[in-house]
Amino acid sequence: MDILIAGGGIGGLTAALALQARGHAVTVLEAVREPKPLGVGINLLPHAVAVLDELGLLPALRAMAVETSALVFANRHGQAIYRDARGIAGGYSHPQFSIHRGELQMRLWREAGAKVTVLSGQRVANVRDEGSQAIAEIDTADGPRELAADLVVGADGIHSALRRRLAPDEGGPCWRGVMMWRGTSWAPPFLDGRTMVQAGHSRAKFVVYPIAAPRADGLQLINWIADRRVREPEPGLTAPDRADWSRAGRLDDLLPTFGRWRFDWLDVPGLITRAEQMLEWPMVDRDPLPRWRLGRSTLLGDAAHPMFPIGSNGATQAILDAKALADALATHADLDTALAAYEDARRPLCARIVDMNRREGLDAILDRVEALAPGGFEQLADVIDPAEVAAEIAAYKLAAGHRIRSTAA
Repeated sequence: MDILIAGGGIGGLTAALALQARGHAVTVLEAVREPKPLGVGINLLPHAVAVLDELGLLPALRAMAVETSALVFANRHGQAIYRDARGIAGGYSHPQFSIHRGELQMRLWREAGAKVTVLSGQRVANVRDEGSQAIAEIDTADGPRELAADLVVGADGIHSALRRRLAPDEGGPCWRGVMMWRGTSWAPPFLDGRTMVQAGHSRAKFVVYPIAAPRADGLQLINWIADRRVREPEPGLTAPDRADWSRAGRLDDLLPTFGRWRFDWLDVPGLITRAEQMLEWPMVDRDPLPRWRLGRSTLLGDAAHPMFPIGSNGATQAILDAKALADALATHADLDTALAAYEDARRPLCARIVDMNRREGLDAILDRVEALAPGGFEQLADVIDPAEVAAEIAAYKLAAGHRIRSTAA
């Protein structure tokens, strides 16, 4: 098939590689004229790493990322609530990686550019069906143009033009009053130098993990995310204007909340003040759609299921979409049947993750501990049953599609 992919992000580029490996002729159309390694860190869960391994990318990932050893949940005093082993140590077939989003995207861009057609400065504005073909209407610096294909895949993010065909009256993304500040800082390694930590609670949370090996001076590039509730959730709450997304953050927005978060193992305000860059975003998602396909087009990644960044699911679920789409097209000769199979495999699971993350996902554990012991604790068992915490984490991971090597979970 001739397949057009709208969007050259992680999901779109992975889909391009997965589809090309199955024999399809793929063209990626990216709206940005000069892609650059922008952004900060992300986590790739083991089941996403397995997909990238199938595409031959595991050695590159090992070279450019940190292999995550564990995810630690902690209160705002830095006291550990639960340590969840990750990757090989957690019984998975593949590692979990902490990695710079922009560097991963550029690595995928180069890989895809060697195997498929990748065009920048090409924004897909609309798609229409004409007989047995889909016609992509494209905006370029030289004016509009059109391309025909057997299938168009919308991987064009939370503001997807292809999604608007399915939900023209959807409006802006859903916001529940939380802003996120994301940054990277060179600092001494903390804990074992490979651990991801979520500390605090839903009103003020600090997520931190390394995304590069220590350099010669012993410092390590640390990725951090500070979440703070700035508005109470209410029906119809509107997120800040899109033009203000990814704007530079200010220390004055963070230090009043996080300025005293000094743990035995990490100086949070010190890390924030050493930031190389600090960007601000609203924490947003969208309501799950009743369908992803329309004619000879379908959706993938944030275009299909934008979700709150809880549980490291954003890029991971987009990568899993890419594999599921390639598998469905390889299994079913009829396009309608293939797209239905892809959607059946992915849409219910992703809708469930959106719902779980709206209910704080695993962060609900942090809220319970904060409510029961706001001043901290001497023994966790005096506050909450550790077995209850372990069971809740296991249930979330199972619902989110984690696959442990040694079990069917």
